[in-house]
Amino acid sequence: MLCLSARAPMAGGWELTEEQGEMVEPVLRPERRSDNRGRPWHDTRAVLKGVLWVLGAGAQGRELAEKYPPYQTCHRRFQQWVRSGKLAEALQPLVRHLQEQDKLKFAEALVDATLASAKKGGLGVGPTRRGKGTKIMAVAAANRLPLAVSVQSAAPAECPLGEEVLAASFRDELPARLIGDKAYDSDRLDEKLEAA
Repeated sequence: MLCLSARAPMAGGWELTEEQGEMVEPVLRPERRSDNRGRPWHDTRAVLKGVLWVLGAGAQGRELAEKYPPYQTCHRRFQQWVRSGKLAEALQPLVRHLQEQDKLKFAEALVDATLASAKKGGLGVGPTRRGKGTKIMAVAAANRLPLAVSVQSAAPAECPLGEEVLAASFRDELPARLIGDKAYDSDRLDEKLEAA
């Protein structure tokens, strides 16, 4: 399973097993420039652990523990992985692995979003009260494995974006129960989950 240590998530308990790291790393490993110029890349597994920690803890990137690569690196690579579809491609084998071991708890899932400032532009930028920004949305299973991740404009409300992020889930079926704050209170979303 996607191992969580006995520590609380805020203490940085996201750890991949060696087997899971071997499944994920080839998909996410960055391609070096042909001329070998530029800075060396941070370790892919360390960056993924940082990304999973932020998604699982619901924390802001700047709260990322020092044992992970810089939060700017984790955020930049996360955006690259989402944009290229590599994050979904990498997490699908982990989901299958957990399903085979009957360790994926999908009766309930958690959904939430966070805003990221994007004053210089970027993926899915939209207006906010303080300028421009993006909305990063995630759905996680009860055992905190991310099941869907989406980067959208910050302008729309979270409820309609909740439907979009569920449509991008790494699993074919929807959770029986979706837990979120008041922003996700929607009859339309409730009907969609009941029909699944």
